[in-house]
Amino acid sequence: MTQDPYAALGLSKNATAEEIKKAYRKIARTDHPDLNPDDPAAEARFKAAGRAYDLLKDPEQRRRFDAGEIDATGAETAPRGYYREEARRPENPYARQGTAPGGNPFGEGFDADDFFAQFARGRGGGAGGGYSSAFGDLPGQDVQYRLAVPFLDAVRGAKTRITLPDGSALEVTIPEGARDGQTLRLRGKGEPGFGAGLPGDAYITLDVAPHPDFEREGNDILSTLPISIDEAILGGKVRLQTVHGAVSVTVPPGASSGQTLRLKGRGVKTRKGAGDHRVTLSIVAPPKVDADLKRFMEDWRKDHAYDPRGGKETA
Repeated sequence: MTQDPYAALGLSKNATAEEIKKAYRKIARTDHPDLNPDDPAAEARFKAAGRAYDLLKDPEQRRRFDAGEIDATGAETAPRGYYREEARRPENPYARQGTAPGGNPFGEGFDADDFFAQFARGRGGGAGGGYSSAFGDLPGQDVQYRLAVPFLDAVRGAKTRITLPDGSALEVTIPEGARDGQTLRLRGKGEPGFGAGLPGDAYITLDVAPHPDFEREGNDILSTLPISIDEAILGGKVRLQTVHGAVSVTVPPGASSGQTLRLKGRGVKTRKGAGDHRVTLSIVAPPKVDADLKRFMEDWRKDHAYDPRGGKETA
């Protein structure tokens, strides 16, 4: 059974949109698989929260879910008794004499309950029975699923599995450079057909989770690199994590917070080429300013003071 999306986020149904967003971000930060590589429970919570947030962040989808029009996967739900009521409806084209192939199953004296019992037997593949003999060969219906994908799996590509409602599993290949909201089509992985009809397709919509260190902008990857005061003043080589592994970058002498370095080809790779990794420098003061550093800076400021704001102060 699919988990209730509100429960997956630890919220009640009267939660605000902002509360939904905050709950999802909190779970993404604490239970992300990259931060909990050996904790399957954390991964499960992370994926459930991703599916829940994708459903509830859209006001219309949330309204439809609350009204029972769609389920927690976003799939349409049929009203209770819909199919029997439809079969009994006088204006149903198959209820008129001679319109259904192989005779009129909805004619005078038709019993809907008997028909659906025959339908079930025919779907089970009985020879010459039920639905397939009355209506011929029909293709199976397409099915739709949503899949929560870790950020780095979307960037690098990966293989994963979806557990279906009947307990079976469906293997999904996530292509390198996959985007949030992208839909994958798996031919023949939908509902089985009737008679000799071909099975339907499965459509998998990807929900790419946020990452604590990386953001994606087009095919570029954005991150922040903390540097020390001496690295900012003197420059040097600094270790940087990218989506494709750690590299060494050169911080130029006299670097400032907010300055951006660009690593060509270190972003998201697609068939059309690779994006870049743009890293923003952030100068971080030492955890403790000792007497030596304080005295040095006081002496330095006497003869070298400067105004980094350049007169941009506002009243």
